[in-house]
Amino acid sequence: MASRFQAASLVASPSYPNAVVWSDENLIAVATGHLVTVLNPALPSGPRGLVTIPANKPFPIGVIERKDLFSGCLLSTSLSRDIRPCVRSISWSPIGLAPNAGMWVEVVDITDMLYDYLENISFGESATTAFSNALQPHSDKLEGNNPHHTVYRRTSKSRSVKKFGEDCTSITRSLKKIGEECTPLPLVTVNQYASRKAMLSSLVVAWSPVLWLPPETDSTPPDNSSDCLSLLAVGGKSGQISFWRVHEPLSYTIEHSTVPISVTLAGFHQVHNAWVTAISWASLTFDASSPQVLLATGCTDGSVKIWLEYSEKLLKSSEVNDAPFSLLKEVITADSVPVSTLTLTVPVRAPQKTFLAVGKGCGSFEVWICDLSIRKFDRIGSYNAHDHVVTGLAWAFDGCCLYSCSQDNSVRSWSLCGNSLHEVPVPPNILGVKSHGVKNPADDLPYGLGSCYGVALSPGNLVVAVENDGLMKDETLAFGVASSDFACGFDAGLLNPMYQARTQKAAIEFFWIGGQQLESSTNTNLEIGTENFPGPPKELIYWESNMLWYLSQYEHLDKPLVVWDIVAALLAFKQSAPKYVELTLVKWLSVSNVEFHLGHSAGKVLSHASKTFSNTSTRKLHLFNIICRRVVLSELKADKINIKQPNVEEIGGAEEEKLKLWRDLLLFSERELRERLVGFAFSTVLGLMSCLAAKVSKAQGWDPVGLAQMENWVELQYDHVQDQLKLLASEVADLDRRKLCSICEYIAEEQCIYCSSSVPFDSPEIAFCQGAAQSHKLARCAVTMKVCPSTPSWFCPSCQRYSSKLAPPQFFLIPRYPLDFKSLTESRNTSNNLSKPFCPFCGILLQRLQPVFLLSASPA
Repeated sequence: MASRFQAASLVASPSYPNAVVWSDENLIAVATGHLVTVLNPALPSGPRGLVTIPANKPFPIGVIERKDLFSGCLLSTSLSRDIRPCVRSISWSPIGLAPNAGMWVEVVDITDMLYDYLENISFGESATTAFSNALQPHSDKLEGNNPHHTVYRRTSKSRSVKKFGEDCTSITRSLKKIGEECTPLPLVTVNQYASRKAMLSSLVVAWSPVLWLPPETDSTPPDNSSDCLSLLAVGGKSGQISFWRVHEPLSYTIEHSTVPISVTLAGFHQVHNAWVTAISWASLTFDASSPQVLLATGCTDGSVKIWLEYSEKLLKSSEVNDAPFSLLKEVITADSVPVSTLTLTVPVRAPQKTFLAVGKGCGSFEVWICDLSIRKFDRIGSYNAHDHVVTGLAWAFDGCCLYSCSQDNSVRSWSLCGNSLHEVPVPPNILGVKSHGVKNPADDLPYGLGSCYGVALSPGNLVVAVENDGLMKDETLAFGVASSDFACGFDAGLLNPMYQARTQKAAIEFFWIGGQQLESSTNTNLEIGTENFPGPPKELIYWESNMLWYLSQYEHLDKPLVVWDIVAALLAFKQSAPKYVELTLVKWLSVSNVEFHLGHSAGKVLSHASKTFSNTSTRKLHLFNIICRRVVLSELKADKINIKQPNVEEIGGAEEEKLKLWRDLLLFSERELRERLVGFAFSTVLGLMSCLAAKVSKAQGWDPVGLAQMENWVELQYDHVQDQLKLLASEVADLDRRKLCSICEYIAEEQCIYCSSSVPFDSPEIAFCQGAAQSHKLARCAVTMKVCPSTPSWFCPSCQRYSSKLAPPQFFLIPRYPLDFKSLTESRNTSNNLSKPFCPFCGILLQRLQPVFLLSASPA
C-alpha cells in the first residue's frame, strides 16, 4: 500500500464534475461552491488566490402570466430555492493572454456582454433586428490575491423569476441605474421566457489552443492586441455554444497588473438540442500548411459530437457568425444517459489521430480513436468503471494512459495499447513518503466516504491531483492495488468540530504516477543496486523510462517549459538513491547526443558534454540548466553560482569533485547561451545599420539594448568565445557611434541608480558603483547586461536573475550555434512572434518577485 505524498485542504466542497484544473504554468484552480481557489502544488499549504463569485440581480428578460409559473418548461425554475451562485466549470487560458504573459486571476464576466447581444437581436426571435455595434469590449474584474495569474469564471448565475403578488415595476426599478427612465418589462410567453433564460444560463467553459488571424482577414485585432488569440467556448442550457475572442497583448508588462483585456463575441453554434455539459478542444498539426482545431461536445441527452473549426467564418470575419464549425461525426447518438465529462487529445507520436474519452452519468465511459487523415472513427469500447457518475477523465503520457474518477470515491488507471484499453494497477508511492498514524494495514484501505469531483495531471504527467469532499481515516490515503484504483477522502467525524470541521470541507490530494507501467516502458537493466531503496527495481525502470521520455517531449518548442514535477521527483529520489538520479541524467545526456554511447561511464560523459553544447538546441540547454541547478546543485545558492563563487568546498570528498564538474558544465552552458544572445544582438545592429545606409525603413522587431555592455563582455571573454562572435564584435566596433545611437540605445558610461556615481563593467551578473561614501551592489539585466533600473524587473525563480528587457523570440528557436547569425535576424519579429518574458538562461516564464506571503507559480 502507498499513500499520497501531499495534500491541501479546502474551505468549501465541490459540487460539479471537472472541479480541478492544472495550468501549463503549474498552478491549480479548484471550484468549490461559490469559490475558486488557486494554489501552487509546490507549496500546497502556502499562499493562495481566492476568487469569490458574488450574487447578481436577474436580467430583465420579461414577465409571464401568473398562471404559467408551473408550466413544464419552468418546473426547474419554480422548484429552485438556492439563490447562491455556484461555479459549474473552470478552465485555464493558454499562456500569453494575460498582460504579464501568464494566465488570468481577474474574473471576466461575459454575462452582461451576452445579454447585450441577445437583447439587440431580440433573443433570436426577430429576424429583422440587426446587430449594431452595441457589443463593445468589456472587462468586469474581481481582484484576487494573486496579481500574476488568472482564472476565468463562467458560472450559471442565479436568475430568479417574479414572486407571487410582486409588482413588475418594482423589479424593473431595481434593475435600472439611478437617473434612468423606468420602463416596464415586456410580457412574454412561457416558452419565450424559458428560451431566453436557457440562453443566459451557462454550464461549461473551455479555452482553445492559441490561434492566429490569417493575413487576409477582414477582422482587425483590438487596440494594443496582437494577431494571436484564443477562443473561449461557453456552453449553456439552450444547446448553443458561444465563442469569445481574447487576443494576446502587443507587449507585456510587469509594472501594471490591471491592464484591461478586450473580449469580443465571435459567434454562436447550435451543437445540441439539450444542455451542453462538456467541451474539449484539440489542435491538429499533422498538416502544417493548414492547422485546424477540433471541438468535442457532450450533452445531457447522451449525444457526443466532434466539430471541425471553420476558420473563414470564425477568425476572418469581424461579424458574429452563427455556424463557425462543421460537424465531423456524431460519435454517440442521443440516449437516456447524460454525458458528465469528456476529454480530447492528439498524441505527438500519431498527430493524425485523436483520442476521445467520454464519461457518463451511469458510471461508464467510452473511448474512441479518430484517424482524421482518412475520416475514420473507431469505438474502442465501453467500460463500466465506476458505480456512480464519472466526474473526471484525463489522458496522460501522450495518450498511452487514461485516468478516470467518480463520485464513488475512486480513481482508476487504464492503459491504451494499440486499439485495446485495459485496466492497470496504479503505481505505488516508492519515494519514501510516510503514512502517519497507521497501526494496521487494514487502516490504509478506503471505506467509501466522500466523492471525487475531478482529476488533473501535472504538466510533466508525473503527478495526479484529485479533488474530493472527504478524507481518509488517520489522514492516510491508500492505493487499492487489487482493484487497480485508489480512493480519496477523510473522515469528517474525526475532525475537531470547532476548528477543523469548519475549515476543512474538502481536499486536493497528490499522487505520484511516474512509475506507471506503459507499453513504451523499456526493460533496461538498472546499473545500481536497489537493496536500500523503498521499492522494487521494476518500479525504478518505469520511472526512468517515463522521465526520459518526458524530458525528450520538452524539446518540442510548443510545449511550455514547466518541469516542477520532474524536479520534485528527482529530488525525492536523490535522498534515497543519489546514484540512480546521476545515472538517469547521464543516460539522458547520452541518448540525446550521437557522440555518446550508453555504455560510457558517467565521468566520461560529463567531461565531454561541454564539447557538444554548440550543437545543442537552445531549448535543451535551458532544460539542462534547470535540472542542473534545481537537482544536482540544489545544495548551492543560485546567486553564488551566477558569480562563480559556490561553496562546493564545504561538501568535501568525492562529492566535491562531482559538484565542481556539474557546476563547470552549467557555467559553460550559460556562456554558450550568452554568446548566442550577444551574437544575435550584434547581427541585428549590423542589419539595422545596413537599412539606414540603404535608406530602407526597418521592419518591426526586437531592438537591441546594452550594446556597450555586450562589447565589454566579449572583451572579458575573448579567449573563450568563438571566432564568429569575435568577427561580429569587430564589425560593431567599427560602426559610426553617432549613427549607431540613432538606431539603438548605446550608453557606455553607466550610473548608479542610488547615488548617480559611475559603474564600471566587471561582471555580467552584478556591479558595484564607485561612490565616495558607499559602494552599492547592483543587479545587471540577464539580457542586456545593463544595470537594472529601480522599477520592478522580471525575475527568474530558477536562476534568480533579473531582466528589464526581454530576449528576442528567435533566440529560443535556435537549434545549434548559428553558422551565420545574419540568417536569424533577416526574418524580423512580427506580431505573430512576440517577445514573451522567458528567461534567456532557463527558458521558463519570468514573473514579478513576490513576497513569501503572496501566491506565485513554481515552473521549476
